[in-house]
Formats: sequence, C-alpha cells, structure tokens
Amino acid sequence: MAVNSVVFTVKAKDADGDTITYLTDKSSPDASYFRIDLPNSGMVILDKPLDFETKTQLLVVIYAVEMNTKEKYSTTAKVTVNVLDGDDQYPQFLPCSPVYEDSDHAICTNPVYTVNITETDEDTVLYFSPGPIHAEDGDKDIQTPLVYSILSGDDNGRFTLDHETGEITLLQRVENRLLTPSFRLRIMAAQLNDPKKYSVATALVHVISENRFAPYFNKTVYKGFLIENVSPATLVSTYGNQVLVVQAIDRDFKDEINPKVHYTLHPMMGTNKLYHITQDGIVIAKTDRLRAFDRHILEVIATDEESGETARASVDIEVLQRGQPVPRSPFEEERLFGDMNAGMAGVIAALVLIVAMTALFLLLWLAKIRRERRDPADRGSVALGKHPNVEESSPISHRHIQWE
Repeated sequence: MAVNSVVFTVKAKDADGDTITYLTDKSSPDASYFRIDLPNSGMVILDKPLDFETKTQLLVVIYAVEMNTKEKYSTTAKVTVNVLDGDDQYPQFLPCSPVYEDSDHAICTNPVYTVNITETDEDTVLYFSPGPIHAEDGDKDIQTPLVYSILSGDDNGRFTLDHETGEITLLQRVENRLLTPSFRLRIMAAQLNDPKKYSVATALVHVISENRFAPYFNKTVYKGFLIENVSPATLVSTYGNQVLVVQAIDRDFKDEINPKVHYTLHPMMGTNKLYHITQDGIVIAKTDRLRAFDRHILEVIATDEESGETARASVDIEVLQRGQPVPRSPFEEERLFGDMNAGMAGVIAALVLIVAMTALFLLLWLAKIRRERRDPADRGSVALGKHPNVEESSPISHRHIQWE
C-alpha cells in the first residue's frame, strides 16, 4: 500500500448521538505509521512506507472521544495490521555482506566469488568461495524463481553456466597461465517474471601452477631472543643478534618462496597479543610488557592460501637482561650452559672436600678424647714403654740370669 492511502476506517457509536472525534494513541508501538487527517471521519491513513522484510505486523490504539459534552466519555479500539509482502525487492546474491545495519533495515553488497584452477583443469565444475553461487528474491514471502546468466567474461565459451542453479563449468583448459592469470566473470540473477528486477555479482577465476609440494619449515623449533627494554615494539632476534625470520619453504617455486603463504601465530596461555608475525615471517614483540627471564613458546602456522595446505613450527623466545649479549650460536649457548654446569660441579666438589675434612677432624678429636679417658695406670705403663700386662722381673730371676 502506498503512503497517504487510507488503511482502514473506525466507527464508534454513542447512544446519546454525541459528536465523536477520533485520534491515535501516540504511545502505541507503531503509532508512527498512521495518522488521522479528518478527526470526525475515522479514516486512518498510512503515514510512512510499509516493509514486510523488517516488520510484518503493526499495532495501533485508536481513541473515540465525545467532544461536545462536559464528561468527555471515551473508548478505545486496539487495531492489529498484518503487512503482506509485495514484489518490491530485487534479487540478492548470498551470503549478504552488510554495509549498513540498524534495527529496521540492512543494506548489503553482493559477495565476490573466487576459485583457483590449474592449467590442467578442464570439463570440471568450479566450486567457488564463498559458495555456491546463489541468489534469492529479496521478497522473502514471495521467493520468485530466478534465472542466471553470464553477462561478460566467459572467454568465448571457455566457461558455461547453468541458468537454473548458477553452477559454472570450465570447458576448456588454460594454455598458458602467464598470459591469462585470471578471469573476471559478471553473473546476473534476474526474476523470471520480471527481468528488470535483477542483481549482478562478480566471479574471479585465478589460474595457478599445479601444486605438487606442500609447504614446510626447515626447523621444528626456531630460537628467539629479546633484551628487556621499554620500547613498545621490538623485532625478535636469533643467534648472532640477527633478525629472526620464520619462513616456510615451498618447492613448487624456483626460489622456494611461495608469495601466497600466510603466517599466523597461535600463542600459548598468557602470551596472547604479546607477539605479531608479519607476512615476511618476522616476529614482533611488545617489549614493554615483557620482563627479563620470561620464556614464551609460540606456534606458527604457514597456510598456502591457494591449496589450503599448512605447515607448523614452534618459536622459543627468551627475554634476556639489559646488557646481556645475545648468544652468537647454539654451540655458544651450549658452552655457556656447560660452563655453568662445570662451575656448579666445582662448587659441589669444594663443598664435598670441606665436609670430608670436617668429618676427619671430628674423628681425630673423638679419638683423642677416648685416649684421655683411659685408666691412669695404663697411661703410666704406656709412658714407660711397657705393656700393662707384663710383670716386672724379680731380683732372684735377675741374678740367675746374670750367673748363667
């Protein structure tokens, strides 16, 4: 129904035959949709456009009031207006990409569909992302059938399209991807009963080299170092104070560098938002939030955006004290740890020697105490050089021995 049309008419009866005036209750949920221009007529007029896609039912309260009496008696009528769908919307390709949204309306743009093919592909159905290519009538309650067609970009019949489903098929293979690296197709979806109501979307076909090798990292663990400082951001270094570069290798390329590889970091607990990796594989840290002796282990994932294949590795990052040099090589780090272990071993050996000498001193001291506590007679005998059990020889025996 058009704006300024009479939506409905209300009529109230009064047994006294008094003059009745009609007005809308402005506090009604949907009073803004309606107005009454002639207060005595009861004709309710549509004041703003109806939109089935955002509101299918409206509620308004109408007052009937005596105007020529002192009492001003009144009554009310609650009116529910059901909104029917009309063919006023154009087709919309899905998924909807909203550029504006509020409580009543949403404005969408058509998506851009993409797919990758190789020089060897032909006579094959293309599966786009997002996909499949599909549009719907904007009038949700009508859902008029649509017809699909290629407006441009079919490259002389290289691509064909199913007019009912929107499915696109590659009929002829691409001879040289360097000469034709991509194709841009313009797809139209129009209402079958009204071709003037249509929508257009773009489908991009990228020609890539045949993928034979998955990307991989040449290390399972990359070692990184940071020196404690107050800078908001610092590049993570590796041995020799060189910038740490975490880069996947792809043997499908001559230089083994795949420009379509995308890097992401998956930090462990407590390290979220502390580190960022660029698409060149350089790791950046928020240094002002790190402290000396911190150690973080991160997982880095390299994803080939063309094939979807992934590679994973770990990054082990240590935060050094101010003034502490970055190790020149992993062997130097092992040597430093070895020296530390040797120093610890020397300390332990010294402690063992001190304990042993202390024990020996205690043993000697205890032996001396025991000797001093023996019988005095025994001590005298020992002092004379005689065993205490040897009796002294009698004079007779002594003379006898001399005579003989």
